[in-house]
Amino acid sequence: MTAVQHVEPDFSTRLLESSEMLSYDPMTEIDWDSPLPDHQYGLNPEWSTLYGTSLWDGLTEQQRITLTRHEVGSIMSTGIWFEMILQQMLLRDQYAKNPANPEFQFALTEIADECRHSIMFARICQKLEIPAYFPHKAVVEAARLFKSTAGGEVAYGGTLVAEEVLDVMQRDWMRGENVLDIVRTSSKIHVVEESRHMKFAREEIKEHLQGKNLLQRHASAWLIGLISYAIISSLVNPRVYKAVGIRPRDGLAAAQANEHRKSMLRNACAPLMDFLDDAGLLTAPAVNLYKQVHML
Repeated sequence: MTAVQHVEPDFSTRLLESSEMLSYDPMTEIDWDSPLPDHQYGLNPEWSTLYGTSLWDGLTEQQRITLTRHEVGSIMSTGIWFEMILQQMLLRDQYAKNPANPEFQFALTEIADECRHSIMFARICQKLEIPAYFPHKAVVEAARLFKSTAGGEVAYGGTLVAEEVLDVMQRDWMRGENVLDIVRTSSKIHVVEESRHMKFAREEIKEHLQGKNLLQRHASAWLIGLISYAIISSLVNPRVYKAVGIRPRDGLAAAQANEHRKSMLRNACAPLMDFLDDAGLLTAPAVNLYKQVHML
């Protein structure tokens, strides 16, 4: 990612100062040895992909709890996958740049944050005894090209999508009284630290768009939409439904037709869509992609 423009030093300096004042160590903030209460969900039931469907109605309370634990494990696994992509893109973007620049230093700070977040998510999945849920193989392989070649507003746009959507979900999880304490605490950590990352990504997108012509903007808009489609459709792996005796294809069909789920996603994506619209990145082809995964 070769940047022609740069985020203003004062802005990056403020982000660095915020990182110094308000950052967490998940290894000490989370009580890893505490037992998992049987009655606590993995995420708010309302965020389950099956909530509001006949399949959900047919589950016992314990099955619902099990399903949400597998769903949050899948979301965290997907988060790890994309955070690894993000770290590589940030390193490429800052390669051989002035280390005295606050932008350079915050980029490395963000990489350190993402490393801690990935380890935190990995340990939660381990404690929940959740299998590794990865996106579809085709998405994983396509992402190898993306992480090696994406630059500018496309790279930061994809980053912003992943961060914004998870941020809205986790703001609910951290307040969920019936949600596992380890999920609530990890959500609080992620929300606080990712708020700086989102501000950084938004500024980078605006800077990289300066001087771009209409064709370039349309191409970037479509690519960001394509990345968004891949991320949102990969959040919950259909294999999670096997944990409660539902065939993956049946669970996936119910989730895709779930009007409650569609409404939750649209509400979660509203601030992101407003930003993309203001930035001129909400073109007709991009809108079509967002609508397919109910982001609009």
